[in-house]
Amino acid sequence: MKNLCFVALALLVFASCEKPNNNKIGYIDNGAVINDYQEKKDVEAKFKAKDEAFKKKTDSISQAFQLEVQQAQLKAKKSSRKKAQELMNGLQQKQQLLQQQMQFEQQQLGQAFQTEIDSLIVKVKGYVKDYGKANGYTYILGTSDAAASVLYGKDENDLTQTILDSLNAKYKK
Repeated sequence: MKNLCFVALALLVFASCEKPNNNKIGYIDNGAVINDYQEKKDVEAKFKAKDEAFKKKTDSISQAFQLEVQQAQLKAKKSSRKKAQELMNGLQQKQQLLQQQMQFEQQQLGQAFQTEIDSLIVKVKGYVKDYGKANGYTYILGTSDAAASVLYGKDENDLTQTILDSLNAKYKK
């Protein structure tokens, strides 16, 4: 009888320790989701247009400055050495100021682009989290060529296209 109770107790302990594996796991290719997301493509197009406008502005300012330099050189030939030196020093200062202004504007443009991309990534992460909760996932892993955290996954667990289609559909609304 004592052995029977011990066996029953052991079976009860083993049965209670065994948990069913209810973890629902999926994965996405981070790079594909971000790069193929239409909102990111639109942000890139917007900043490409801004960058082209900036380049045109820079070219225009550069051409105007070159014309000013040529006129100053002609004027300097007719002026005294001291006056010519003052004229050239003034042009050098103006050139430095223009270069600083252009660098500042280029940095501002780059920072604005990076801020929008960072915001977009946060939005995608939040969407994936909400998708996981809504669809009963315990984990949704991310992978990319640069940082392959998922070395193998069944195709039916690849949520990349599903998430991407859903994100793009939400963005179109």
